[in-house]
Order: sequence, then structure tokens, then C-alpha cells
Amino acid sequence: MQSTYKLINCGARAAFSMQDNIYPIFDRMLSRQDKEQLLHQRGVMLWFTGLSGSGKSTVAIALERELHKRGLLCRILDGDNIRTGINANLGFSADDRRENIRRVAEVAKLFVDTGIITIAAFVSPTEELRQLAQSIIGPDDFKEIYISTPLEECERRDVKGLYARARRGEVKNFTGISAPFEAPKHPALSLDTSRLSLEQSVEELLHLLGIEH
Repeated sequence: MQSTYKLINCGARAAFSMQDNIYPIFDRMLSRQDKEQLLHQRGVMLWFTGLSGSGKSTVAIALERELHKRGLLCRILDGDNIRTGINANLGFSADDRRENIRRVAEVAKLFVDTGIITIAAFVSPTEELRQLAQSIIGPDDFKEIYISTPLEECERRDVKGLYARARRGEVKNFTGISAPFEAPKHPALSLDTSRLSLEQSVEELLHLLGIEH
């Protein structure tokens, strides 16, 4: 017998029938609007992309602290943190990189739909990976932030020692050295942390969010 299924109206998601033993309850849960009204804020996804050492995590942490001071709920999803938990079983092959981003985007969507300002800090080196994240989260909620610090500055900083190791051939497929990085074509905001101070970067992001500094 062929498997039958029905679609349940929950955004772009398809939910399968009882034959698959999956019974989504999206339509019975509190709405996103209910949660945003409770928090007095709107959920949004700030997707930070850029080379290792460009300043993604540093800017994300500074923005989180500034939003917290203003009474706004924020959550950071950082590449290294995620790989110690939910994505600890993933490596750095092309398939694993894609699955890494897919899982992160699914988790991020849950936060955004709860009304939380969500910041993802991932190298996410290709347009295809970032488009995948946007397609899951939704284009209306997704703001791509390009931390555009030049490779030379990232390598000079080398905060994790990875560039030196990559130059010695000890780290394979390292973005910027032995693997390409595709710069975003139309980011919502571009921040070069070799030119902007941390305070200036945060101010630019607050302006993007429509929050007075």
C-alpha cells in the first residue's frame, strides 16, 4: 500500500499522516504574535557570516549585552558552541557542513518564532549554505550580516591558531586558505571590524534593527 499523507497549514512545512506516526500540533500552539506581545519585541534572525577571526562572535556578544541592557531577549548560536552539543557528531565534509547549517537554521527558527532576537555566528562560506538557512527561517525574518574583515587581518589576529596550522597543511579545507569563501552579494549590513570599533559595529546593528542607540 502506498503511503498517504496530508498537509497541515504551518508555514511552508509539510506534516505527514498517521501512517508515519507524526502528528504535528503547530496549529494548536500559541501563535508567534502571542509570544511577541508577551515579550514586547519582534523575533528576527541576524545571520553573521565571515572568515574565522573576522569578529563574528565578538560582535555578537557585544550586541547581546547591549540588547539585554535594553530589556530585549536575545540568543546567540555560535559555531564552536553548537559543535560541542547538537552538532558534535558532525565533521567538516561538504555534507556535514550543510547538515550543520540546516540544524542550526531549524533551531534558530524556533527561537525567532518565539519572538527572540536570534544571532547566528557561522562562517557559512557559500551562498548555497546561506540560502538554505534563509529558506528554513524565512526571508522576511532573515538578515544577512557580512563581517567583512579582510583575510590579511583575520590571519594576523589568528586567535585560534588555525591559520598558522592551515598554512602548514595541518588543517585541511580551511576557509580562506585551502577552501573558498563566497562573499555575500547583497547583505543587509557589512561590517569590517578592522575599520570599525566594536561600539560602532553594535551601533550599526542597532540601527538596522530600528533601535535607538
